[in-house]
Amino acid sequence: MSLPPPDESAPAPDSGLPEPVAATAPPQAPFRLVSAELEGNVQRLLKTLVIERRIERRWRVFFRLAWLVLAVAMAWAVMSQRGRGNAASNGPHTALVEVRGEIAADTEASAEHLLAGLRAAFEDNNSQAVVLRINSPGGSPVQAGIVYDEIRRLKALHKKKVYAVVEEMCASGAYYIAVSADEIYVDKASVVGSIGVLMDGFGFDGLMARLGVERRLLTAGENKAMLDPFSPQQPRHKALAQAMIDQIHQQFIQVVRQGRAERLKESADTFSGLFWNGDEAVRQGLADKLGNLDYVAREVVKAEEIIDYTPRDNVAEKLAKRFGAAMGEGAVRAASSLSRIH
Repeated sequence: MSLPPPDESAPAPDSGLPEPVAATAPPQAPFRLVSAELEGNVQRLLKTLVIERRIERRWRVFFRLAWLVLAVAMAWAVMSQRGRGNAASNGPHTALVEVRGEIAADTEASAEHLLAGLRAAFEDNNSQAVVLRINSPGGSPVQAGIVYDEIRRLKALHKKKVYAVVEEMCASGAYYIAVSADEIYVDKASVVGSIGVLMDGFGFDGLMARLGVERRLLTAGENKAMLDPFSPQQPRHKALAQAMIDQIHQQFIQVVRQGRAERLKESADTFSGLFWNGDEAVRQGLADKLGNLDYVAREVVKAEEIIDYTPRDNVAEKLAKRFGAAMGEGAVRAASSLSRIH
């Protein structure tokens, strides 16, 4: 007995089991793209970190080397200063002290700076004389007067001659110092003189009035605001200031007459504030002869070796100042943003 063929159109009997789900292919291409991008970002981040670490390490090494150089420079400077001190006592020599630049407090030509060199020069038993080599336009009459008085005291104490040698310029306060010397030597083209006193400033009251700016100033004392640049100049204040500088001018004139004595050939222009070249200065008795430092040491002092006693910043001090300026720059910038209190 044969069975009939199965009817393909009839539904399959329910077996009670879930039908298998057809497997679908995963999105392989997008996943690979995301993974490659992430991996690239990580690699770039790692490279950046490595570069930053290298830069940080290089700067650390640089600062260590810089401090090492500074320490070596300080040690070298100390040894060189010691060597210079020994050389100053080897035999007879001409002691040199430089007067350069503006004569004012906190400069190389300040009284404090120059007096240290002058005392060392006079106190060395092997220094035969002291030479002031001058190249200065002048400056503070107070600072110049202190140096002048000390030179005269040291001359009397140590019984040594002092010679002034002018290079480019010896004017105003610089000439005040120069007349303390026993003789003044100049170059024929040097600028010498300017025996006078000045007080300068500006007046802004007219500009403020045009701009509509009001000056509000409270004082206790009728002359406390004397010569205030933002207020109109008062005739009485001007007269008081003029009297003061006239007195200082007379002090200057007295010093020149005392230092130059009968060698000075006074004229109406001598104390007028004019200045002259070296040749004319010699003719007027403001200077003695033409000559330079080597000539004075060789022919006048008779001690050709020259030892410089001028106090100077050594290499270590200069480096320390530069390091201090560099490290303080950030502090200055921070401070500049703060309100200022007067």
